[in-house]
Amino acid sequence: MLSPAKFWSAVSLSLLLFLVALAGMPLIGTSGAELSRAWAGLSPDKEILFQVRLPRVLLAALAGGALSMAGVVFQALLRDALAEPYTLGVQSGAALGAVIAICFGWRTVGAFPAVWLTGFAGAALAMFVVLSIASEGRRMSSFTLLLTGVTINSICMAAILFLHYTAGFTQSFAIVRWLMGGIDSMEYSTIGILAAGVLGGLGIAVVKSNELNLLAVGEDWAVTRGVHVPGLMLICYLLGSVLTASVTSLTGPIGFLGLIVPHALRLALGADHRLLIPTSFFVGGGFLMICDTVARTALAPSEIPVGVITAMLGGPFFIWLLRSRRGSLWV
Repeated sequence: MLSPAKFWSAVSLSLLLFLVALAGMPLIGTSGAELSRAWAGLSPDKEILFQVRLPRVLLAALAGGALSMAGVVFQALLRDALAEPYTLGVQSGAALGAVIAICFGWRTVGAFPAVWLTGFAGAALAMFVVLSIASEGRRMSSFTLLLTGVTINSICMAAILFLHYTAGFTQSFAIVRWLMGGIDSMEYSTIGILAAGVLGGLGIAVVKSNELNLLAVGEDWAVTRGVHVPGLMLICYLLGSVLTASVTSLTGPIGFLGLIVPHALRLALGADHRLLIPTSFFVGGGFLMICDTVARTALAPSEIPVGVITAMLGGPFFIWLLRSRRGSLWV
């Protein structure tokens, strides 16, 4: 039983981390910028803080929170602690769509970069194919969902390798750079649209958290407790996929967040999704904000792709977690 004291203390601590990172990371950089001068509208502090750093930090917060939350949802859906956004083919579908745009030299579609739109379209197509195959009549099999996702992931990665092999030098460099994942400054309007979708997804996940607890035990157990399992699985898959597609189309594939953050919190707090979902969102957002700050300052003026930073920091930490808590790994 999850006690209110444990719930509020864990959520408060994770929210504090999120807010501290959100307030502090824009102030860190190789170019000096004072908050007082920026608030007064003085250049170049205003441009550095409010047009370059703050939008980037906000995007990192939303992307990290969304990918971590998607990892929690997919792990509950498949009842597999190693499931993450890559597992079900959505992230690789988005990557394939973006690589196609790069290879064909598509720059913009209307007012939007073509890579964003083709990335989201690729993710949507992968999502549709996985759903079509995994749905058996009015049922959805988690086992078939997993196998289909892994297969789609392999097909998309093979197509990406082929396109990369046939691309020119400039296109090849752009493909490699995009596949490493990265956070860039964007218009506040774009960030606002993403925020509306991510926060809406967070609300849906929180509402469904108790049903996810039952599903994590087993489908039969959930059915006996009144859960409409096919409907819940469909909602969970669409929720995790749309979150992943929305973020990946803007940032490129950023690995490890959907795996390490839920795992670390599950080992520390337990497997109750009523607690895991909000804390994963806040800790994932805070973690990616910190990683992105390291990415843009460690080798300045050069920049390290943030996907490299998440793997370099996340991998050893994850190994340490597994070794220190080997006996309590949730499966």
